[in-house]
Amino acid sequence: MTAWVEVDEYELRARFGPWSLRTPRENVASTQETGGFGFVKTAGPAHLSLADRGVTFATNPDRGVCVLFHESVRAIDPTGRIRHPGATFTVADPTALIAALEER
Repeated sequence: MTAWVEVDEYELRARFGPWSLRTPRENVASTQETGGFGFVKTAGPAHLSLADRGVTFATNPDRGVCVLFHESVRAIDPTGRIRHPGATFTVADPTALIAALEER
């Protein structure tokens, strides 16, 4: 599986197998470290939260970053009908991802 998250001066981009997310950095409203995910949330494909329509790209249950957006983004549905107000990414260094997204 191909899974990565990239941040440059303009965009946040992520890929999780066939699913991808791309949004301008200005669209990031807030970030928060999170973790302790259950097996069901981290096993298999990207997950859609039925509670809030958030998307999770997770490869481990330990630590991740929850990112909330000003405007909902496309990720799990290629047609764009389902949009996500937030996304959770389990990355090797959550602190570095938060710092990169909060750097203005």
